[in-house]
Amino acid sequence: MARKLGAIILAAGKGTRMRSKRPKVLHPVCGRPILDYVLAAVRGLDPAQVIVVVSDPAVREAFSAAGVTFVDQAEPHGTGHALLQARGKATPPTLLVLPGDVPLITSSVLSDFLEQHEKERADLTVLSVVLPAPGSYGRIVRDQDGHPTRIVEARDATADELGITEVNTGIYALRNDPFLWESLAGLGTGNAQREYYLTDLVSCYATAGRRVAAVPTPEPAAVMGVNSRAELARAEGMMRDRIAAELMESGVRIVDPAHTYLEPGVKVGMDTVIHPGTHLRGGTSIGEDCEIGPDAWIDGSRVEAGSRVRYSVLEGARVREGCDIGPYAHLRPGADVGPNVRIGNFVEVKAARVRRGTKAGHLTYIGDAEIGEEVNIGAGTITCNYDGKRKHRTVIGDRAFIGSNTALVAPVEIGEDAIIGAGSTITADVPPRTLGLGRARQVIKERKD
Repeated sequence: MARKLGAIILAAGKGTRMRSKRPKVLHPVCGRPILDYVLAAVRGLDPAQVIVVVSDPAVREAFSAAGVTFVDQAEPHGTGHALLQARGKATPPTLLVLPGDVPLITSSVLSDFLEQHEKERADLTVLSVVLPAPGSYGRIVRDQDGHPTRIVEARDATADELGITEVNTGIYALRNDPFLWESLAGLGTGNAQREYYLTDLVSCYATAGRRVAAVPTPEPAAVMGVNSRAELARAEGMMRDRIAAELMESGVRIVDPAHTYLEPGVKVGMDTVIHPGTHLRGGTSIGEDCEIGPDAWIDGSRVEAGSRVRYSVLEGARVREGCDIGPYAHLRPGADVGPNVRIGNFVEVKAARVRRGTKAGHLTYIGDAEIGEEVNIGAGTITCNYDGKRKHRTVIGDRAFIGSNTALVAPVEIGEDAIIGAGSTITADVPPRTLGLGRARQVIKERKD
């Protein structure tokens, strides 16, 4: 069916219950906009066309490179009116219509639904779900033979209808024919919201003798919509649980999944242990046999096998095999350390390569630098890389020893096996195997009191 399928995502809702200036579908779940998940699920079906109905220009801008067709709903007159905006633009013979606020939806749920739609040979099929407490969801009303006859919104339902537990998910499969668009154009607003309800299509089709089906999904979580901050938090928790379950299934130990914060696309190797308070974000990759956390924030970074990161922040950094990072270290973009490097307490590394076996144990800033192998960097060392206008590089050769409280004023190069005396301010190159000192002579005088 794939290439005969068109998908229409309704993403024009204002999301007033979110109490936000941001469009609802742009709110993040585990670091990605809600709409991004819906698009990913739809793309998994390989549709011939994807249309997104929007009202806020911010949505169009955020997904300008998504390869979809945008249709504007200038005024929010309801879901039926939103779908009508795709008239004349949707061309495939079968249309999948779904809301843009269901971040937990999956390609497999949609694929199974479309398979049932074809099996039923229906003109309109609703994906439904059975909930013990349906709340504000629209109820699926069936006739005595079990055929769907209409969907009634909770605010318009009678007491008996509110007792129905099969509800509408807002996901439909439709035959793309003139009857669809004529029915949409003929919808009325005789409801509590004074809007054109897409749900009213069911009664239109049933009354006209068209074949209507409702297919319950066995995965209620997958069709959960997000309409409030509380539901957003709930969706995020469920997404984290899904990601954590996949990682644990692959051989990762997550000590406390409820307090571990993971984004889609994060990769973690076998036998790695993740402690509570860890955030893995932005396509981060963790190798095998690592120990991550507690309280590590790792964003867009790569940590290779056998490394340990505790109580530290990594952003756009690379940690090679066997490194020990933290506690309270900060690796900024362009930091590349290891293998077997120690970056300790309150050490910051930025745009610097720190090579094998080097140790910077505490209270150090390494920026715009090239550090060789087996270098010892004493506490309080600073690479003074910025002159107020430009950045300059510091180069430290293999096995150099940098004494505590040293200021290396870049551009400067420290040769192999050189020693820098503690407390020095170094403004000129220090040749290999020499001692560099740059400090005032100590003076001791008698007190006169």
